[in-house]
Amino acid sequence: MLKDNINDLISFMVVARERSFTRAAAQLGVSQSALSHAMRNLESRLDVRLLTRTTRNVAPTEAGEKLYQRLSPHLLEIEQEISALRDTRDRPAGNIRLTVGEHSMNTLIWPRIKPFMQQYPEINIEVTVDNGLTDIVDARYDAGIRLGEQVARDMIAVRIGPDMRMAVVGSPDYLARCGVPQTPHDLQHHRCINMRLPTRGGLYAWEFEKDGEPLRVRVEGQLILNCLPQRLEAAEAGLGLAYVPEDTIADAVAAGRLQSVLEDWCAPFAGYYLYYPSRRQHTAAFALLVDALRYP
Repeated sequence: MLKDNINDLISFMVVARERSFTRAAAQLGVSQSALSHAMRNLESRLDVRLLTRTTRNVAPTEAGEKLYQRLSPHLLEIEQEISALRDTRDRPAGNIRLTVGEHSMNTLIWPRIKPFMQQYPEINIEVTVDNGLTDIVDARYDAGIRLGEQVARDMIAVRIGPDMRMAVVGSPDYLARCGVPQTPHDLQHHRCINMRLPTRGGLYAWEFEKDGEPLRVRVEGQLILNCLPQRLEAAEAGLGLAYVPEDTIADAVAAGRLQSVLEDWCAPFAGYYLYYPSRRQHTAAFALLVDALRYP
């Protein structure tokens, strides 16, 4: 009975965290039907309803949420103790979960993770590419990687990249047809390739600064793309102006496929940081990864 309760409670924790039988079953390596059956058995043994099920999702009841909150610290402590035990071995080992944005993944994380994993074959890394501001505590990530201005003050932040600049770019053909904007306000008369913010759902306002004065401009256009490579491709195709990290346009500008404008309005800002909760005890494997990503 004790073994059944422990196994089913662990499964319940994953379901409550993921709010999905599909995702929870994939993480646990069981079928959805088996997981659903286990949850019904647990509720029957405890004589309390823990989950509210609909055709589209699943969520903890009030009793289920209380149980989840009470068990989370204890399961985290067990995981940390097991990880600490692994750290006593000669070779570093363990699992690390990261959430990162698309640009930082391509320019900073992936180039450094490849040699890191070759050096430490027993360290497993899971990376989720997500441009939203994920709650790393609630989603049980070990760390996240975001721009410095996006990191909460109660997090430990480690700089992993240099300062950055954004750039407004368009194809020479587009600029010849539609004119070159002289100030960000001129963007109101241009077709701009927009990006929707995954966290808030609204369109991203392009950010500028000159002489210490910040300016945010909401632009319009016929195209909204969240993927950076496609925004660059659309700009090269003459579909409008794009607002992208400056380090992504060097080749296209050198080849004459893109032209940068409003450069004096694009001020440098703090680059990417790895961040994690100060209260969480981390493993030796995690410390090694932090050192591998640290800048410079």
